[in-house]
Amino acid sequence: MKAVRVHTPGGPDALTYEDVPEPVAKTGEAIVKVDAAGLNYIDVYVRTGLYKQEPPFTVGFEAGGAVTAVGPNVSGVKVADRVAYTGVLGAYAQYAAVPAARLVKLPDGVTTKQGAAAMLQGMTAHYLACSTYPLKKGDTCVIHAAAGGVGLLLCQIARTRGARVIATVSTEEKAKLAREAGADDVILYTQQDFEAEVKRLTGGKGVQVIYDGVGKTTFDKGLSCLAPRGMMVLFGQSSGPVPSFDPSILNAKGSLFLTRPSLFHHIATREELVQRAGDVLGWIRDGKLRLRMETEFALKDAAEAHRALESRTTTGKVLLIP
Repeated sequence: MKAVRVHTPGGPDALTYEDVPEPVAKTGEAIVKVDAAGLNYIDVYVRTGLYKQEPPFTVGFEAGGAVTAVGPNVSGVKVADRVAYTGVLGAYAQYAAVPAARLVKLPDGVTTKQGAAAMLQGMTAHYLACSTYPLKKGDTCVIHAAAGGVGLLLCQIARTRGARVIATVSTEEKAKLAREAGADDVILYTQQDFEAEVKRLTGGKGVQVIYDGVGKTTFDKGLSCLAPRGMMVLFGQSSGPVPSFDPSILNAKGSLFLTRPSLFHHIATREELVQRAGDVLGWIRDGKLRLRMETEFALKDAAEAHRALESRTTTGKVLLIP
């Protein structure tokens, strides 16, 4: 079968499309024929070596498809079940061996492509808005990169929870998408100082929470946008890692909270995985959460897909199709 592998960490050219043996299900595993693999920034972090993996390895942490085989001691899924998963390395391939406990059955009305698009980014938006800082009516939040995959979903969930959403984006096209997803106010950070705009929009009071997946270029100014005892939720670093800083800054700016969560710790148990995925997939099925999946690349063009993601020319979810 074909897979996209990394032998030496580096730029997009480190991704090689090559033949590898088709996986065989071990105890507790199922084999999934991948219909679509989700592209996420964590794939870039792994490809570059920022997040360490022992090479060579197959890239990708998210996919949707159908079960073609199960190993011993597998319950909960069977051959022909339509499933999706995230958090298991090896999704950029025609077939993947996945622990059965990490698979979620797709409800009727949700396609395998939608499953591939929803698992990582959908559950990330879910835990951010529902667990890390549970938004409520009367809260105001800032969502950076609001036209990205997580951003568009997070805008929608934040609005359903009654929060006011201030979105930051780079272009007018992305601003339109953020508004359609529920943003009350949109700041074009390429034309406006987002710190000054947030203060203006809140009458100088600041916001209760900032959801920041950008990192280096937004972090410092973001701290100045928070209301006293507000929370900075740093869940990614698409512009690079945040430098070390003196924690006393949090005190000086109003007894602020800072957290650096990850999805893994919010779906660590089977119970929590099923609950979060059930919410997200159910909202998609019922039309309450809209996925934007306008960009697809063939699996063999994974390097091109990574370049597009890193250049920030994409919006919504990018899928790789084997």
